[in-house]
Amino acid sequence: MTVHVLGGYQTDFALRASSLYDLLREASLGALEAAAVRAQDVQVAHVGNMAGELFSGQAQLGGMIAAMDPAWSMVPASRHEAACASGSMALMAAMADLEAGRYDVALVVGVELMRNVGAKEAAGHLGSAAWAGREAVGAAYPWPALFARIADEVDARHGLRHEHLARIAEINHANALRNPLAQARSWDFPQGCFGEDDTLNPVVAGRLRKYDCGRITDGAAALVLASSRFGRPGPVIAGWGHRTAPMLLEDKLATREAYLFPHLRQAAVDAYTRAGVGVGDLDVIEMHDCFTITEYAALDHLGLTPPGESWRAIEEGVIDFDGPLPVNPSGGLIGLGHPVGATGVRMLNDAYKQVTGTAGATQVEGARTALTLNIGGSCTTVATFVLTR
Repeated sequence: MTVHVLGGYQTDFALRASSLYDLLREASLGALEAAAVRAQDVQVAHVGNMAGELFSGQAQLGGMIAAMDPAWSMVPASRHEAACASGSMALMAAMADLEAGRYDVALVVGVELMRNVGAKEAAGHLGSAAWAGREAVGAAYPWPALFARIADEVDARHGLRHEHLARIAEINHANALRNPLAQARSWDFPQGCFGEDDTLNPVVAGRLRKYDCGRITDGAAALVLASSRFGRPGPVIAGWGHRTAPMLLEDKLATREAYLFPHLRQAAVDAYTRAGVGVGDLDVIEMHDCFTITEYAALDHLGLTPPGESWRAIEEGVIDFDGPLPVNPSGGLIGLGHPVGATGVRMLNDAYKQVTGTAGATQVEGARTALTLNIGGSCTTVATFVLTR
């Protein structure tokens, strides 16, 4: 059964939100309007969220969907969690429902409220996606510490120059300036701020500096998906990949295969194979860049370069907004923002806008095929989607 994307919506990631419910409601009803679908047409709903209990003391988010519209008072709804890949797991569940023929129309919404607490408290909540008590122990900011360890491993295996990470940060922030929904759309970037100046770009952890890191963000994104039986054609989710690796980062890094994260490479291959495409058929990529090293490490895994040579795609301008294969024209997680439970859904929504030619100032000319890559934890959960029209 073919799964179509009928439309989507994203909240403004620059705004502080008042509640999880407000975010969920705005995104869900906005997606209905964008897709020109009635509430009563939606037969099932899936919510992606990582840490509602920790940030807001709130669980059971499916019940909030049922509270939004009388037509949804008995809708089957459930919540999915896989750290920063929670939104993609909600998408996977919705696709499975549609492909199995259980339902014909699904609402998928991802949400996170994170700016209602201080930075260190937020970092502690997000650290729950690492193995508690076994890694990042004592780190004030667990995720910069773990991804700095990934940067060290990339350097040990292949070499790593900060200028390449700096260029990723520069591209994604420049792209965000075009995006009216981006968290960083109005930020100022002083000359030299992406480099190794300890004043303009102070060290956060290891090799990672301020502008290498994504920021705390509130936000939600939603999509309406439908099976071909619904009779409303739209861009098709032609391929997908989903792989999970052992929880501990050091267990992942213990492998000595050609790719740093073999399961990430396999998820990309799975998506390409199911869609019947290769990297050369892609027009645009929405890539997980919670840190610049995340994007750097993923470029070769997606096939843009041979293993260990991600720097080539950066130096040759491949990933530039006007390059042969633009990466994160939206601004990515670093520039657009990263409300963790929403990110996987937001990525596919941006892919939808690209392939339908409705991305506005962030539009990649002629885009017809897009890939998204969403990562949870220290590359523990990996999800990829190929969207085509």
